[in-house]
Amino acid sequence: MAWAGLLDPFGAWDVAALAVLMVAWIGSSLLIEHPPRRRPSTSNLMAGYRRLWMAEFITRDPRIFDSQIVGNLRQGTAFFASASMIAIGGGFALLGNADLLRDAAQDLVQEADPVIVWEIKLILMQVFAINAFLKFVWSHRLFGYCAVLMAAVPNDPADPAARPRAAKAAEINITAAKGYNRGLRSVYFGIASAAWLAGAVPLIVTSLFTLAVILRREFTSASRAVLLEDSDRAAS
Repeated sequence: MAWAGLLDPFGAWDVAALAVLMVAWIGSSLLIEHPPRRRPSTSNLMAGYRRLWMAEFITRDPRIFDSQIVGNLRQGTAFFASASMIAIGGGFALLGNADLLRDAAQDLVQEADPVIVWEIKLILMQVFAINAFLKFVWSHRLFGYCAVLMAAVPNDPADPAARPRAAKAAEINITAAKGYNRGLRSVYFGIASAAWLAGAVPLIVTSLFTLAVILRREFTSASRAVLLEDSDRAAS
């Protein structure tokens, strides 16, 4: 088969490196979003605070402060979505000049791989960039949904519709944040995947390093310790 011939330049180390990258990427998301009950991740703790935010939102008057927060969250997702589009465009430009990239890389790795090898490595980076773009765009839209739901919460805290609608806004807000975090992790591992241009071993090293950085921020960071100081009500 034609595809079998294209994969001939890749060896067992390349397969192992790709497996490490994918396991680190998917596994980190599963662990962060479904952590052990006794050790919640930073994202889980923040989900609890987002629910508290919507509970406080019901009685806050005026609500300009809350609308500004949602606006800032949407700006963040819009920024990263735009940055992802730029990265995607740059990736397609590199794909069109993969032979030049090969010539430049040979000075570093001393290998004469065919152009298709470099194109496949660039496509991997593109996959991460495209996934990040889709996550950021969807997160941006969900934050917009959250803003609409917040606007539908009655100004009267005694109104029976106030708390259910605020709870819905909180869950949409949490889902939007989840998409945003997934987009960021895609960016992190997309950057790590660039190490494959230098070889399989560098890809393994950068994948494990990226995984360690992400897990440290989610489970052992100073910010998580701050959140835990007052997490009795916020933790979900």
